[in-house]
Amino acid sequence: MNHDASLSAPPRRTLRIVLLSLAILGMASAVFVVRRPLMMSAPRCMAGRWHGCFDTFNGVVLMTLVALPLAALVVWALARLRRAVGVESAWRLSLAEVGMVHGTVPFLWLTLMPGGAVGVAPARVSLVPLRDLVTMGPLGIVGNLLIFAALGFFAPMRFAALASVPRILALGAGCSVLVETAQYVLRLDRVSSVDDVLVNAAGAVLAALASRRWWRTTAKAPSDQPRPALAPAG
Repeated sequence: MNHDASLSAPPRRTLRIVLLSLAILGMASAVFVVRRPLMMSAPRCMAGRWHGCFDTFNGVVLMTLVALPLAALVVWALARLRRAVGVESAWRLSLAEVGMVHGTVPFLWLTLMPGGAVGVAPARVSLVPLRDLVTMGPLGIVGNLLIFAALGFFAPMRFAALASVPRILALGAGCSVLVETAQYVLRLDRVSSVDDVLVNAAGAVLAALASRRWWRTTAKAPSDQPRPALAPAG
């Protein structure tokens, strides 16, 4: 019997409970702080009205929070299906898949939300690095860091092929280039800036580093399996 493993299990379980409790507390605190702006969009969102809900920041954030129980239910259902067929790390895979979608789609929606002069204002491009960074402000920088944070956090947990910092950097930068290109082509009254690409990619990398404890294990899993013994010659 491995006494070290049995002794280390309770502290790990306690740590997970503490981290989960802190995450729930932090989310509840954030919702409490922005409760008034969110409630301004609640009547229109609950009535299913497009204008005033899905075309506003408050409305998108509110619907993202409302959809959290549904996302948790999808994670539970996927994990149960995987465990029924004997898939290892069923909960981790399911959480990573749902987390990537639920944590990225709302930010993409906000990024591609058209401005007031959509289709009228000329397409604008800023290719000088760091020129727009000083005008973003703290909220703009934080928002750009969060756009692909969920993708950077969960993608290497789900796909072992992405479990490296350079690959996550390339993934974040590539996705950001696609978004900036869409803003330019669709003439959404937004500036397609190279600084957005840099900050988006940095956010993906920082989030990936935060989850490195889990995606490094996923990446090494195939090599940890015992190799079949070779049959003796003759």
